[in-house]
Amino acid sequence: MTTDQALAERLTPARLDREAGYRTLDLLQDQATQLATLPGLEQVVPGFADWVITALFGGTYQREGLSPRDRQLVNLGALTALGGVDPQLAGHARTGLRVGMTRQEILEVFVHLAPYVGVPKALAGLRVAAAALADAEEESRAAEKAEETGESGRQAPARSDAR
Repeated sequence: MTTDQALAERLTPARLDREAGYRTLDLLQDQATQLATLPGLEQVVPGFADWVITALFGGTYQREGLSPRDRQLVNLGALTALGGVDPQLAGHARTGLRVGMTRQEILEVFVHLAPYVGVPKALAGLRVAAAALADAEEESRAAEKAEETGESGRQAPARSDAR
């Protein structure tokens, strides 16, 4: 056991902050993305969703060195290279918008990836991201329309700058 103690003393402790993980998750992922994955995961393997949030968003995302935008570039590339992870890729495309990436920047990621991961995987990733971005744009338009009409569905009064 002394070897383990000596090793533990030489290693930098990992920082896992559950509360920061949930705050970061809320900043990065919209409710639709969260609800598409986490409740189902919790139902199948209780506690695993919390572990993912704590370890990933409360650990990895808390590290210095990469901005949230840069992390999304890496995520889009890694998920596209993996393939077969459409729900996660769609969620990260939407997260790209939340961290300030433009639609064009997100889509350009897949063009850049084509020679590295292969055209079929890049096209598959592009298809998933384009659909996720179209959904996000539609939701944004619907939310804007709802704001204009108010919660009751009536047209909101026009604002006038004239006094």
